Amino acid sequence: MEIVWILIGDEKLTSFDYDYFVVDQRRLYDQSKDARSSYFNKPALDVSIAFPQATPASIFPPAVSDYYHFNDLLTPEEQAIRIKVRECMEKEVAPIMTKYWEKAEFPFEVVPKLGALCIAGGTIKGFDCPGLSITGSAIATAEVARVDASCSTFILVHSSLAMLTIGMCGSSAQKEKYLPSLAKLKTIGCWALTEPDYGSDASSLKTTATKVEGGWILEGQKRWIGNSTFADILVIFARNTSTNQINGFLVMKDAPGLQATKIENKIGLRMVQNGDILLRKVFVPDEDRLPGVDSFQDTNKVLAVSRVMVAWQPIGIAMGVYDMCHRYLNERKQFGAPLAAFQINQQKLVHMLGNVQAMVLIGWRLCKLYEAGKMTIGQAGLGKSWITVKAREVVSLGRELLGGNGILADFLVAKAFCDLEPIYTYEGTYEINSLVTGREITGIASFKPAVSRSRM
Repeated sequence: MEIVWILIGDEKLTSFDYDYFVVDQRRLYDQSKDARSSYFNKPALDVSIAFPQATPASIFPPAVSDYYHFNDLLTPEEQAIRIKVRECMEKEVAPIMTKYWEKAEFPFEVVPKLGALCIAGGTIKGFDCPGLSITGSAIATAEVARVDASCSTFILVHSSLAMLTIGMCGSSAQKEKYLPSLAKLKTIGCWALTEPDYGSDASSLKTTATKVEGGWILEGQKRWIGNSTFADILVIFARNTSTNQINGFLVMKDAPGLQATKIENKIGLRMVQNGDILLRKVFVPDEDRLPGVDSFQDTNKVLAVSRVMVAWQPIGIAMGVYDMCHRYLNERKQFGAPLAAFQINQQKLVHMLGNVQAMVLIGWRLCKLYEAGKMTIGQAGLGKSWITVKAREVVSLGRELLGGNGILADFLVAKAFCDLEPIYTYEGTYEINSLVTGREITGIASFKPAVSRSRM
């Protein structure tokens, strides 16, 4: 009979001995369980009981970041949008966001309440869309992000990407058919450009669209697509096999050959359901091809506008973090005084406040350039990249100011710290947006490395 040897640490055991070893280890484990305290598996204390000295973010802090009275620059309509969105987010989302963020689940219960705000569709006019000014739409984005970045990403993907693509590139029939229900959030959209092999180099995507009788066959794979696991309408970009150009298509949920599965284990925007999309011979009828997407340049037109909205997400996040820190420093006491009384804490808080003012004014100017028809893709890229860098500073300082509570999602800052990281990367990384601006100001594109030449 053959003896099987098994190495455990420095000891060599036969398979027979090993069986006894495993049994003995299980017995010791069971004994250790019995030895644990009677309260070992009790649920955690509510944070307000465990730490009564400061108020958690479920009761959201007052808005105190508008130090230079930026609100005075808004129209009465834009001010009303701000108040309406702020009240909804503080009342309906703030109390539940930490629970859903921790579980990495989407809060479908708030979708009707977000739909009632009438902000989906942003600047699109007609088709039951709100027809907001771009500043009004940006303010709404910031106010949602101030309380929860995941909810703002959900709306941004739905509104500033999926709906905007239909609004800018769709036929009249497509707009009539799809936009009204999307505007009310009765149906949900997603936007699928990124692929596993092509992120920053999105124009090189390899998902294909092949013309057949009555429509198109889509084949390929997409990754990181927000809302994709539950979207009713998926905007898919694919390469036309006849022209080699990028075209856009509207794919309905549960289309034969379509599959979308959730990406697990994210550390940021945990409530957002990013997905992997597989397209296996998915048929799309001719009427669902977007006639206004004939090349990647058409896709870029949508991205230029959406980058303005994305730039307002970190603005909102920074506002919320500043508001939270301002309240926390006044509530929390150490050495017999509130943390706000210490010079170094005041310096950090003022640094955060200064960043917020500058971020808001850059975002506001972007909106005005767009409204005047003067905004360039380079200006949008600089706005998004610079604002996200400054927001990173704000959340890092906020993390320091909250000490141990700076790693708890209950006090917002830790959640915002994590949520900002994907925003720093999506809709063009900091580096790619900088290169977009660099190309515009120098006239030289530097996206691809120069070809090295051998010195033989």
